[in-house]
Amino acid sequence: MTRSVEHMAGMPQVPPAELNDPSIPYELLFSCPLGLSPSQVFVDFDGSYDRIPHPDIDLENSVSEIWDARVQKHTSLYNGKKFRYAGYSVQNEISGTRCISLVTFHLGLTDYRTFVGTNLNPLWEMYLVPSEDDSIHCQHTSSPLGNGAVVETSEKRLVILRRSNNVGEFPGHFVFPGGHPEPEEAGITSHQNGEPLKNSGSINMTISKEMFDSIIREVVEEIGVPASSLSNPQFIGISRRRLNVRPAAFFFMKCSLSAEEIQKCYSTAQDGFESTQLYTMTLIELEKLADKMPGCHLGGFALYKLMLEACKDA
Repeated sequence: MTRSVEHMAGMPQVPPAELNDPSIPYELLFSCPLGLSPSQVFVDFDGSYDRIPHPDIDLENSVSEIWDARVQKHTSLYNGKKFRYAGYSVQNEISGTRCISLVTFHLGLTDYRTFVGTNLNPLWEMYLVPSEDDSIHCQHTSSPLGNGAVVETSEKRLVILRRSNNVGEFPGHFVFPGGHPEPEEAGITSHQNGEPLKNSGSINMTISKEMFDSIIREVVEEIGVPASSLSNPQFIGISRRRLNVRPAAFFFMKCSLSAEEIQKCYSTAQDGFESTQLYTMTLIELEKLADKMPGCHLGGFALYKLMLEACKDA
């Protein structure tokens, strides 16, 4: 993984060691406190970033066993394709007197079945490889890339959802709106081996656009606000939950609506069934709920606070 990073306020950076204390339920894999726009975020989508099957046959067979058992209990489960997170690289370019940072996500392809069978496997830690190289450490896990949005209301309150008891992960917990960038939304169902280089570049551009389109879509569907009320998303970093090594890209955006107006929109949200209630909170109020947030979303909150500090310094 390439990490040619300049440690300047607002520049992409590997977060300080104290933020990756093993006692904290998340890791900040990458932080860009002043946010990156779509023109600064790229994707390298390739089969070399796909999951590598585990050499232990019994452990590998447990993927199907766990999925089959879960489908029997929840017949509505759908084995959709997901983008697999395999790392990132950073390139800093000089343009006049400005240093412009470009970030490239390394993405492969996985699916929900494999996520359930590896990351959510009771034996998930056995899929990890002892290595300081992150791409090797998680090479046997599905690691689908999730996303989350830190949304500020017009009063600068934060939009938080309480998850339904019917969801697969962390029912009843407090989260930011989010989900996943979807391969099918980008027209991808498999790797196109042997594709000409120009087509590969076009695919990468489509996926990088989906990274930003998907987070707007998730916010609109989960809290019901019109897309026109949202500012352009700014990518602020990558958080990973220590439990199950679950990665998520986080974005920041402003909503022009008030907390009261957002509550009214939420009552007709398309995906309102995924949550039981919407809250708008101050930073201090959300701090008090930290122990009731999944690790990856708590990491998203940490990325937001780094953004606030960087804006103050700037």
